[in-house]
Amino acid sequence: MLDRKFSIAPMMDWTDRHDRYFLRLISRHVLLYTEMVTAPAILHGQRDKLLGFDASEHPIALQLGGSNPKALAECAKIGADWGYDEINLNVGCPSDRVQEGRFGACLMAEPDLVAECVAAMARETSLPITVKHRIGIDDRDSWHELLHFVKTVSQAGCQTFVVHARKAWLSGLSPKENREIPPLKYDVVYALKKEFPQLEIILNGGIRTLDEAEEHLKHVDGVMIGREAYHNPFILAEIEKRFYDAEAELPTRAQVLAELMPYVERQLAEGQHLMHIARHILGLFQNLPGARAWRRYLSENAHKRGAGTEVLRDAAALMGISL
Repeated sequence: MLDRKFSIAPMMDWTDRHDRYFLRLISRHVLLYTEMVTAPAILHGQRDKLLGFDASEHPIALQLGGSNPKALAECAKIGADWGYDEINLNVGCPSDRVQEGRFGACLMAEPDLVAECVAAMARETSLPITVKHRIGIDDRDSWHELLHFVKTVSQAGCQTFVVHARKAWLSGLSPKENREIPPLKYDVVYALKKEFPQLEIILNGGIRTLDEAEEHLKHVDGVMIGREAYHNPFILAEIEKRFYDAEAELPTRAQVLAELMPYVERQLAEGQHLMHIARHILGLFQNLPGARAWRRYLSENAHKRGAGTEVLRDAAALMGISL
């Protein structure tokens, strides 16, 4: 059974394979999620690019976007064949593009369809099928509707629900505004766990400190951290120490960079641009002296034509680190 006490949220344009490789150097335990990948993209696109990941990223979950049960079932099987540890269905993204494709948060209005999708995926793989959703959409955010959604989907075979503790407005707010403006209602997620004690309920939304996470864990089975883990990735080391192994010797930031270098060299040799990797490590020294100089140097140099590992070495030197 996967340990979902701590996980890193699927974030479009952020949690790509480079970011996940980097985060796994910091934490052995947190569950990592891919960016959302749509079912049509997997069925008709470049699977190596969309689904490829390094073996070190385990445990790793594939998040799918879609609403066609047959297509999602095929993608779940493909994901299992690629070696993922979990298949997650996105029922939380509120962007216009997602709505046009009839998936994401708008599916909260169609619990029977979501249940059909979950059941179809579960028939194609023994991997856990999980759902990430909001507490409601638009004016359809009653407690009764939320209970009906979770009950209906759980009866189709989903035992793990990742709940973003905000409702989503499908019109009038941008995706960014939908992550900030609707108020967080953690008590609703707590109540959901009380209502369905047999289900695994993971709380997501606005978690910035480990003290907050520890408080949430008194009421739910796990927490999913998003933007804080991206902007301040070394919080994962604190998670390791505080919640998994107090006696473990954690890697230093210098050690993380040293372990990252061979990966960077391989990626550059395969034609990747340095900035595609460097952008994910800008926050490594967050809240430490010199962090601004580190970010500035990488931002100003990693995008240049022909930029190589010397850029990382020079940036690290600004922090007193020799690579």
